Amino acid sequence: MNESELNLFDFERRFDETRALEWMQENWSKSFIFCGLYAALVFGGQHFMRERPKLNLRRPLALWSLSLAIFSIIGAVRTGKYMLHIITKSGFKQSVCDNSFYNAPITKFWSYAFAISKAPELGDTAFIILRKQRLIFLHWYHHITVLVYSWFSYKDLVAGGGWFMTMNYMVHSIMYTYYAARAAGLRVPRPLAMIITTAQILQMVMGLAVLGLVYMWMHEVHCPSNMENIMWGTVIYLSYLVLFASFFYNTYLKDPSRDKGSKAE
Repeated sequence: MNESELNLFDFERRFDETRALEWMQENWSKSFIFCGLYAALVFGGQHFMRERPKLNLRRPLALWSLSLAIFSIIGAVRTGKYMLHIITKSGFKQSVCDNSFYNAPITKFWSYAFAISKAPELGDTAFIILRKQRLIFLHWYHHITVLVYSWFSYKDLVAGGGWFMTMNYMVHSIMYTYYAARAAGLRVPRPLAMIITTAQILQMVMGLAVLGLVYMWMHEVHCPSNMENIMWGTVIYLSYLVLFASFFYNTYLKDPSRDKGSKAE
């Protein structure tokens, strides 16, 4: 074990999850303010750029995506290690019901960092607007709802969070690495984009399954959640499933000759 690993593990252990939880419980509703400002900037930014030339921004986009890729990879490794330990030691049911994910030495920082990271991730959209790329509903709807639901869930330390966060870290590890490579001008095989969207669809299917299991088990001992969280989580994950499946079909499967009015990106 090298010095950098020791410093990382020491930082994880020293992270004060109690203060983090207190902050989130007091401030989670501010996520709506972030989302309101984000929506205003999205539509205001598109209007502002309408008559202006697009910006290149390849280097800043590559660095931005690379930083989020590194963050997601480390998060996936640390949370994945914990989830694997829970599954092998206590079984699948405990991995769903477990909420010690939020305060375990290995994951307490990464669970909070996950929730907080959904605010800076809104910056993804700035590159789309400034580069005058096509901004689809799925993109900004996903950013807004993930931010609100992540903060809403963290404040209650609900069961299932370990699965939600670990899956998202894993998918984002691949996704942001792909974005960074493309922004850097590297040739990336088209099937990789299909794999990423497929992984996102599977994430939504698994998310709905986890929510269903939490609903079944939440009245048992040590499976904390509430109907409000499960209801909103189900609505959001189901909408993601429909939107990502539709995106996959329209992007990779639909016959272009049937939609002559469409333009390729």
